[in-house]
Amino acid sequence: MKHSLPMLLALSLAACSQPAPPADNAPAVAGEPLATRAVMIGTEGPSLPACSSISRVKDGGTDVYWAPGETRAVKAKVAGGAKVSVCEATDDDAWFGIVFAAPGTDEDMCGVGKPVQNAREYQGPCRWGWIRGGTVRLGA
Repeated sequence: MKHSLPMLLALSLAACSQPAPPADNAPAVAGEPLATRAVMIGTEGPSLPACSSISRVKDGGTDVYWAPGETRAVKAKVAGGAKVSVCEATDDDAWFGIVFAAPGTDEDMCGVGKPVQNAREYQGPCRWGWIRGGTVRLGA
């Protein structure tokens, strides 16, 4: 089958006229995150609990991400009404670093209700990650 030059040009131009997908159009739960940042505990000093607030996730639940501003790979999902410990926030409160127990696990085992001597990355045994500000009822 013989193709004419005008037809090939038309097909080439049609392919180029499609807009590129937006940068945040990646699959929600697939692939590796572009950034990872552990949640810090003990940022309020050695006389206060390692995480400042026990809060509840708002109805509808929330996605947990690997770093503030990272929305390409969801690390976990937390159901509405679940308790989380808010340990830190970005300067604009757009993102909260949280520690939370796996479903069916006692949240007291997370160990963030007690003071720690120095601020440090949370190392477990519970889960940690970043949620968008406004997805929890602080102090609830």
